[in-house]
Amino acid sequence: MTKEFHGLKALVTGGASGIGDAISRHLQVLGAEVAVLDLNPHAAAERTIPIHCDVADPASVASSVARAVDRLGALDVVVNNAGIGAQGTIADNSDEEWHRVLDVNVLGIVRVSRAALPHLRQSSNAAIVNVCSIAATAGLPQRALYSASKGAVLSLTLAMAADHIREGIRVNCVNPGTVDTPWVGRLLGSAADPVKERSSLEARQPHGRLVQAEEVAAAVAHLASPTSRSTSGTYLAVDGGMQGLRLRPL
Repeated sequence: MTKEFHGLKALVTGGASGIGDAISRHLQVLGAEVAVLDLNPHAAAERTIPIHCDVADPASVASSVARAVDRLGALDVVVNNAGIGAQGTIADNSDEEWHRVLDVNVLGIVRVSRAALPHLRQSSNAAIVNVCSIAATAGLPQRALYSASKGAVLSLTLAMAADHIREGIRVNCVNPGTVDTPWVGRLLGSAADPVKERSSLEARQPHGRLVQAEEVAAAVAHLASPTSRSTSGTYLAVDGGMQGLRLRPL
């Protein structure tokens, strides 16, 4: 495997578990030095730089990004992966829950990217990749709040790309389908029939299975790579064809 990230310094939020952990490990394999910002940094992969960070707390973000840059010596890649889920229709979530999810999923990206910008402007390989969701481009039942937050992430990605392309900072996002992560595992565990629920989630993705976290990580690496210098302001669906394909029933 080529070391296309050799010498590059990366920061991954929510990088100690699930998709974030897969991203952190994959970037390391490709040669990057990685700082993991997470509420539970001690679970981060070996050889990463674990730093406690709460993306909902502006002071925590400012100090953790500063610590990451100090430890890394520079900053080239930011992966905004930290996020939380929500279930229900618009009738099911309180105003407080709306504020909590939007604060993490949307403003968390704003805070981290804002703190990282002065350092990214000094890089010749600057890239930001936001982890979005199929929920931004397809209507999913019982996901009103989550979908709204991820729709905002998609629009924010495009606006950031327009704002910073002439500074040499590329901004893109990945839109995973349903990924086989501990979070999805907990959702399945709370279902009345976990086996049936898993089969339903697998069936709605045209390739017939859950997406693997490593597949999302590979897409993030592609967008962040110096070999993708002409890719900015786009989203890459990693969903087994769910967003774009319409297969006939078997």
